[in-house]
Amino acid sequence: MFETLSERLGGVFDRLTKQGALSEDDVRTAMREVRVALLEADVSLPVTRDFVRRVTAKATGAAVTKSVTPGQQVVKIVHDELVATLAGEEPPAPMRIDNPPAPILMVGLQGGGKTTTTAKIAKRLKDREGKKVLMASLDVNRPAAMEQLAILGTQIGVDTLPIVAGQRPVDIAKRARQQAALGGYDVYFLDTAGRLQIDQVLMDEAAQVHAAVEPRETILVVDGLTGQVAVEVAEEFDAKIGVTGVVLTRMDGDGRGGAALSMRAVTGKPIRYVGLGEKLDALEEFDASRIAGRILGMGDIVALVERAQETLEAEQQERMMKRLSKGLFNMNDLRQQLEQMQRMGGMQGMMGMLPGMGKAAKQMEAAGFDDSVLRRQIALIDSMTKKERANPQILQASRKKRIAKGAGLEVSELNQLLKMQRQMGDVMKKLGKGGMLKQAMKAMAGKGGPGMDMANPDPAAMQAAAAQLQRGGGLPGLGGGMNPFGRKK
Repeated sequence: MFETLSERLGGVFDRLTKQGALSEDDVRTAMREVRVALLEADVSLPVTRDFVRRVTAKATGAAVTKSVTPGQQVVKIVHDELVATLAGEEPPAPMRIDNPPAPILMVGLQGGGKTTTTAKIAKRLKDREGKKVLMASLDVNRPAAMEQLAILGTQIGVDTLPIVAGQRPVDIAKRARQQAALGGYDVYFLDTAGRLQIDQVLMDEAAQVHAAVEPRETILVVDGLTGQVAVEVAEEFDAKIGVTGVVLTRMDGDGRGGAALSMRAVTGKPIRYVGLGEKLDALEEFDASRIAGRILGMGDIVALVERAQETLEAEQQERMMKRLSKGLFNMNDLRQQLEQMQRMGGMQGMMGMLPGMGKAAKQMEAAGFDDSVLRRQIALIDSMTKKERANPQILQASRKKRIAKGAGLEVSELNQLLKMQRQMGDVMKKLGKGGMLKQAMKAMAGKGGPGMDMANPDPAAMQAAAAQLQRGGGLPGLGGGMNPFGRKK
């Protein structure tokens, strides 16, 4: 998400940070480029003007122009103003799901991903907060809409209201309320019908349901790819029904991101979540500070750690840490790491969350390196015997030919894999001796570590880390010279 905007802004700030001193003219020139970048990203004109005005006023002050690192000071100001634009003046209150059963009304246009988003939020509440959830489809017009929600409910382990043919949406909503109360549910979702465009029939129907159940939250689901149209849809629904929060879908395919930057400023409604794919766990809570970090190429370490927590079990972490701290790293360990990378979004997904790695990810993609590399490497490991996986040093020419042939690949790729395994083993051994590995594993377990403020990373520090990576210095603490393919730079 935000690839285009991030790339444009990254170029502007690269030039600023390379200059020793900044004049007011330098700042104003940079802000003109920022204005163009925001408008190209489909950010609304009033929001763009207000943002550039605020940044220019702060960035041309004496505190910046006389600073030792003026370029980084400007980056910090832009980061802070992005956060203010995305979050509004006050941080959004959490979703109100008190006084069970709490009704949540889902509204939006047809094709925006409303039904899938309903299931995603329900799954999140069940898995992360231990809520007992019920889902009910009120869409009596779209063929198989009710069946779709029932199938999604089965997939995520969430109950759905039994389908009764011939009922109207208000009657279904009342039945869902009764079922939620009798069944001891904490929250129940009402998935309303969508339309190809906003019409009075849709609004009247949704208003009737709203009046019947008095929802704690009315969540509007809009397609992030529609840009400023998404903001207009939000204003219409808020005026006629009353919206308490927004979910932006398909943000994984939105290189511009203007809807997200405009939504809060124009409508005043908080963005609750962003949808990042079709999978039912492809939903992220919207955090203004972390999103601003992604836009400015600072990555999103917090999201990366959260993904690691979700995909790595506690016992598995303990076993891994014991082995790695002893310098033990064979092909079984490498296979586990490769599978972990796949579960966390693949190489592209992970690199997009690391500071300064956005450009490297694009270069890798252009060079033909993608997540198929991970699949090929796993195939090579699967072609080995148990003895070979545990002791890769025994692999000689004849064994290598057999393994490569079994995977349908070249021996050269196997040699690269073996080289990567040796390099990673050496790195793990160094980290284990210095205690850094233990600290990293604690961070993945959500325990943090000395000097780690994962929730509130410093923009200036992140910019410095990004600069180090762009110069080819490697990951901080790991040193340079190694990439995921085991080739020297």
